[in-house]
Amino acid sequence: MMTQRRSRTLAAACLLAATATLAVSGCSKSETSNNAGGDSSQGAQAAKTPEASSGAGCSLQSYGAPKLDLKNAVVGFSQSEKEANPFRIAETQSIKDEAKKIGVKKLLTTNAQSQLSKQISDIQDMLSQGAQFLIIAPLNSDGLEPALKAAAAKKVPVLTIDRKVNSTACKDYVAFLGSDFVEQGKRAADAMIKATGGKGKVAILLGASGNNVTTDRTKGFVDQIKAKAPGIEIVAQQTGEFARDKGQQVMEQLIQSKPEITAVYAENDEMGLGAVTALKAAGKKPGKDVKIVSVDGTRNAVQALVNGEYNAVIESNPRFGPLAFATAQKFYGGEEIPENVIISDREYDGTNAKESLGGAY
Repeated sequence: MMTQRRSRTLAAACLLAATATLAVSGCSKSETSNNAGGDSSQGAQAAKTPEASSGAGCSLQSYGAPKLDLKNAVVGFSQSEKEANPFRIAETQSIKDEAKKIGVKKLLTTNAQSQLSKQISDIQDMLSQGAQFLIIAPLNSDGLEPALKAAAAKKVPVLTIDRKVNSTACKDYVAFLGSDFVEQGKRAADAMIKATGGKGKVAILLGASGNNVTTDRTKGFVDQIKAKAPGIEIVAQQTGEFARDKGQQVMEQLIQSKPEITAVYAENDEMGLGAVTALKAAGKKPGKDVKIVSVDGTRNAVQALVNGEYNAVIESNPRFGPLAFATAQKFYGGEEIPENVIISDREYDGTNAKESLGGAY
């Protein structure tokens, strides 16, 4: 993936972290919860300080974009998937809230409905409407090149959030803002080892193909299990496409084909919650008969922890609004932006789920 600019300046990341921890935003309702907003004061993103820094970041000058005051600008946000998933709901709302908070002149928003061709046309349409800065949540790591080239031709800077693109930093886009997905997989593995005592047969509900989130969360989990828990056997890996209904369907099939399964690693909460439904329908007790660990930190998954139907959740914080606009302001202020701005994510388990429920989304 992107290698030539992976290191970033310590000063830039520290400034981003300071800004991000001060700025917070809310989010709106999920499809299954009456209040998925959570306490935004508990849910603010914070950028990690890099362990090492070398090489140059990306500045306004090196990117070749004109100076811009966001309060007099048209900003475009391209969402990748339909807003039925709590992560997407919270992410979009966070962008809208922060744009309003800082006084962005006009915010254009689009939703690709999980169609790559639509995301490309969405971005091109926003450029035609005069977008001067773009925030993109990519559907896939590959395939957005036509849209990125269209933005570059108009000298419109692009920030990518939550998923990486396999393109060149400071040429095709300014920076990536998001989690360390390999680390999320490793932390999920550690939580699974703890929940199972290091023994059992695990099924992995994979996310959607074609993006680095699925690849990295799988790698982190599998590698960590192999290294630390030889008593855990991964007996199935099947995609649930990051969707609750698909996760339920896959789990129903696995209950029949792999009845020996004692644990499930779901690469997002929606699939994990689908697995809970399938297990209960089969007369099994999720969280007890079959241990469940997933990634996201949605209100419903944390509630399942409180209810004893889940064992751990690794957070993937979707509240990108404050960090995205803080990064944009620093970029237009002449500061160098690291290629990868990695955020810190929390972890929920039975010891903190109840008290942390207010910070879930």
